[in-house]
Amino acid sequence: MLENKAQLRLVKNDEATHEPYTIAMGPQHPATHGVLKLDLELDGETVLECKPTVGFLHRGVEKLAENLSYAQTLPLTDRLDYIASMANNVAYSIAVEKLLGIEVPLRAKYIRTIVMEMARLTGHLLWLATHALDIGAMTVFLYCFRERENLLDMFEEICGARLTTSYTCIGGVRQDVTGHFLESLYAFTEDFPSKIKEYETLIDKNRIWLKRTQNVGVVSAEDAVSLGLTGPTLRGSGVDYDVRKHMPYDAYPYVEFEVPIGSKGDVYDRYRCRMEEMHQSNSIIRQCIEALPTGPIRAADAPDLVMPYGAQKKVVADATFSSGIIKLMQDNERYIEGDVYVAAEVPKGELGFYFVSDGKGVPYRMHIRSPSYIHIGALSFLCKGQMVADVIAIIGSVDVVLGECDR
Repeated sequence: MLENKAQLRLVKNDEATHEPYTIAMGPQHPATHGVLKLDLELDGETVLECKPTVGFLHRGVEKLAENLSYAQTLPLTDRLDYIASMANNVAYSIAVEKLLGIEVPLRAKYIRTIVMEMARLTGHLLWLATHALDIGAMTVFLYCFRERENLLDMFEEICGARLTTSYTCIGGVRQDVTGHFLESLYAFTEDFPSKIKEYETLIDKNRIWLKRTQNVGVVSAEDAVSLGLTGPTLRGSGVDYDVRKHMPYDAYPYVEFEVPIGSKGDVYDRYRCRMEEMHQSNSIIRQCIEALPTGPIRAADAPDLVMPYGAQKKVVADATFSSGIIKLMQDNERYIEGDVYVAAEVPKGELGFYFVSDGKGVPYRMHIRSPSYIHIGALSFLCKGQMVADVIAIIGSVDVVLGECDR
């Protein structure tokens, strides 16, 4: 009797017509890597449509910049991709330096390249830790934080901060590196390749990892370019584009490194590209330490003034400061008019800053081209036709952070 009832239920289910339905994933969901909302239209567990919604974390960085001097705006860039603030600082600084025509000393270029590659490592380590955790690998999460803590300790040594650093400044860096820092970092680079091997031993050929990542979220080279993807997310599809190679800045013209690229454009290829990038970053840091030149760490004509333009004029008019301070303000006024776009290769892709200047000491307009915003827009394409569980793996593979998306 029970067997007949079970068979009857099975027949009814087979004959039933499945209506598509919509569920909301996020914005409070640990696997969205921030306050990201995805409206998933499903047929069973298959994704028919994926509609991302952002804006829950908006802080108005671009608008704030219109009322701050260029130097004052730099700390706001720490809060974009707060996982790799050093890289944001460098990207912002090289854009302002191009606008103002400032040449950075060679030693500062090497130091900035060192900290930018350290930021790439901290970014990739947190990406790997959370990406693996999302898919179910707990041990990798713990291992990655072990090395990341060492790098954050070294950030703290050179600037006093671990996360929001503001170490880079317009025209160079705020203070020089110490011998102890260089020795500690060089020792880290000697040991780090063996740590990467540990991560790979745990998941690289793991059959569960392969089933969850291979042939999932595939995007061709042509589609990746059309979608505006950059960084490892683009290179995983076989497109050889890296801002450090194609539009080199700081010390990148003086070091040797390879740009890892994939072939299929799936979650696994994007994972492999970032793993290889960590080896390359490790090599770049070693080369920069070995070739670190002597000399100044900041350009002589770098703007020291941190007050916005209106405040400068008010102070001068009130004459409440000494004549020396007033002269400093007048010497640092820069009437540069025009616009400029400059990009840098940060851990998540191409981070660009577009400035429009009317010569009043503050940006008339500032626009940030953040890779996470572009990559979130590509989720509709990447998730279509995939299973619900694959959405989690795809989000992790494009490595987004909402801090630089809702800007």
